[in-house]
Amino acid sequence: MEKRTIELVQTSFSKVAPIAETAAEIFYNKLFELDPELKKIFPVDDAEAMKGQGNKLMTMLSSAVAGLSNLDRLIPILQDLGKRHVDYKVESSHYDTVGAALLSTLATGLGEDFTPEVETAWTDTYGVMASVMKTAAYGEVA
Repeated sequence: MEKRTIELVQTSFSKVAPIAETAAEIFYNKLFELDPELKKIFPVDDAEAMKGQGNKLMTMLSSAVAGLSNLDRLIPILQDLGKRHVDYKVESSHYDTVGAALLSTLATGLGEDFTPEVETAWTDTYGVMASVMKTAAYGEVA
C-alpha cells in the first residue's frame, strides 16, 4: 500500500474515532438498509448486544487502521478474522455490502473531510482488507 493511502486512512479515521458509537450505529443502519437479510446474523433485537457488536466493529477497524503501517503483522490477523467470519454465516458477497456501508458511514461521519482522495484511499484499503479476508475464508481472490 502506498504511504499516502495509509496516511489518508489513518488521519481520516482519527476524526471518526471520537464518535465511534455513533459511527457504528450509522454503519449498521446503512448495512441493514442495503441488505435487510443481514439482520439474521446480528442480534438486532438486543440493543445492548448490538452496542457490543458496534464496539467490536470499531475496535477492529481501529486496530486494522493502525496496523496499516505494518502489513506483515496485519495480514495474519485479517486472515484469521476472515476465517472466523465464515462461522458467523458471512458470505463472500457480504463483503461488498459491508464496503458500501463503511464508505457511506465515513462520508456521513467525516462530512466535507470525506474528499475524493480520502474516498479512494478507503476504497483501496478496504479492497485489500476484504481480499485478504475472503481469500483466507473462501480461497477466493476478491
